[in-house]
Amino acid sequence: MAQPVRPCVAGGLILGRAMLSRLMTHVEAAYAAPTAEDASVAFFAAMEDFGASYLQTRLYRRPAAILTSASHWAAGGFITRLAPSGWPGSPAFDYVCFECNPLLGAIRESRTSYRFSDFAPHDDAQYGAYWEALSEAHIDDALCATSYGALGVIASLHLGFHRREFAPDERFAIHMAGLALTERLMSLTSPPPTTTVRLTARERDSLALVAEGKTDWEISVILGIAGRPSASTWTMPGASLAP
Repeated sequence: MAQPVRPCVAGGLILGRAMLSRLMTHVEAAYAAPTAEDASVAFFAAMEDFGASYLQTRLYRRPAAILTSASHWAAGGFITRLAPSGWPGSPAFDYVCFECNPLLGAIRESRTSYRFSDFAPHDDAQYGAYWEALSEAHIDDALCATSYGALGVIASLHLGFHRREFAPDERFAIHMAGLALTERLMSLTSPPPTTTVRLTARERDSLALVAEGKTDWEISVILGIAGRPSASTWTMPGASLAP
């Protein structure tokens, strides 16, 4: 009689469950918090014991316009950002949020869990400046969780770490705990009203190049933003964008 095929190694599954059980107990206070901000802060405080160095939570509505860095930012809904004091609004901050934001791919693919490096491989030279900029926020990689609700509502968690390597059971547990948080955020707050996004000249040029079938790298070369930019090219007038 044929033996049933096991979908995974039993030992690994048990190890993952044990890690998840320990972690969920550790962050229990976050799920009991009365507000979205309190839940985010409590979650980060608990995850610092596991090496977390950065947190951002959002709850917003998916842009009706073409998904770009600008439309993604304009959707608003930022709940909490816990990062070095000089990071928000810095040239590096604006660079990873506007000039080079590969994480838009996770939204296009409706990913519920992923790492920054899934969309910006560490060994890919075109993302060298991206990782150099993120290092200013003490991020060597980040584990992310995203929940999708009715009418295009999205709740997201970016949890940064000052390291790149994660054991499979550790990554599984952190992602699952993060998904529990994003689901909880949906019950604690609502997305901001939808606003009209006005594109800059550069964004209109970018969209035209996308329509022509150009790749992200080709667009960056054409628009002169390939490679490590200087501080002057990082800063966009009137822009303060977040990943």
